[in-house]
Amino acid sequence: MEIILSSFLVSWILSTGLIRYARLHVHISADHVDAGPQKFHASSETPRIGGIPLLGGLLTGCIMIDWLDKTEESWLLLLVTLPAWGMGMAEDFLKRIGPLPRLLGSFAAALLGGWLLDARLLHLGIPVIDDWLTQSMLFSTLFTMLAVGGLTHSINIIDGFNGLAAMVVIMILGAFAFISNEIGDHFLLFSCLAMIGATLGFLTWNYPMGLIFAGDGGAYLWGFMIAEISVLLVTRNPEVSPWFPMLVVIYPVWETLFTIYRRKVLRGTSSGIADAIHLHSLIYRRLVRWMVGSKDAEHITYRNSLTSPYLWVLASLSVVPALLFWNNTWMLILCVMLFIVSYVGLYTMIVRFRAPTWIIIRNKNQS
Repeated sequence: MEIILSSFLVSWILSTGLIRYARLHVHISADHVDAGPQKFHASSETPRIGGIPLLGGLLTGCIMIDWLDKTEESWLLLLVTLPAWGMGMAEDFLKRIGPLPRLLGSFAAALLGGWLLDARLLHLGIPVIDDWLTQSMLFSTLFTMLAVGGLTHSINIIDGFNGLAAMVVIMILGAFAFISNEIGDHFLLFSCLAMIGATLGFLTWNYPMGLIFAGDGGAYLWGFMIAEISVLLVTRNPEVSPWFPMLVVIYPVWETLFTIYRRKVLRGTSSGIADAIHLHSLIYRRLVRWMVGSKDAEHITYRNSLTSPYLWVLASLSVVPALLFWNNTWMLILCVMLFIVSYVGLYTMIVRFRAPTWIIIRNKNQS
């Protein structure tokens, strides 16, 4: 409890300061709402440097972990996050750091994690691949870098609406914390609690009013922490199926893979070119029909906040069964397949304007 409270308070205080004194830094930290197809916010002077309070909260959590558990591992985990977080923050301030340098920063962080924390995937529950992972350090290192970098980037993909990514992150880390507690891995439990507390401190200002955004720094910090804890949870605890974290994070992972498929295969464009047809964007445009067309800032913000709960429910459809079958590889694989089928079905239904009326939010005077 001390870890969550301390990281929450520091994150909340830093977020409050960034919002209160936004005029001092908004010229370099603002999120310009007219700058791209994925902007659905009301104000052009909203700080997008939530990565600062999130890292501050995590740092505080590490101090508490060191005090309670007398371990240096928390400091090593914080250290290995810095390349991913730093590249994200550079984009937030400079706004000219492309996806590739940020991805390379995540790869570097994963490589550092393999060196300092021995965070390397050695088994996936698939015999042939498991043989390669155990027999070749080079293969396991490269595979881990690819997995960690991809998952890190996936959180940035879903960070599109107030509270969306933050709540999904809390759900994912909550699942990891629960299993870590069950198997007695206190370091991972405390690490999850520190990141949850930091995220809650940020979330109080991010949802529903969107007074501060996580930005790339915050999203990459979330993503890397989730990815690294996923690897460590499986590596340190062989009783945990490697498909447990896979099912827990399948929503952002599949959103990323499906986005690459849409852009590269269906549209023949670069996978790095932003568009407005992510699932969360479609839900905003086609399911949240409340005050459509209104230019009033309050209406835009409220409509934005109505979008995220749809995706929270979707994410819970993977988190809950993952907790039930955390050590049953074949059930976890089946649940991953079912989630993918459900996602594609929902996406197709919305694209074709066949969503059931009961999930569409309208004004009372709309038919």
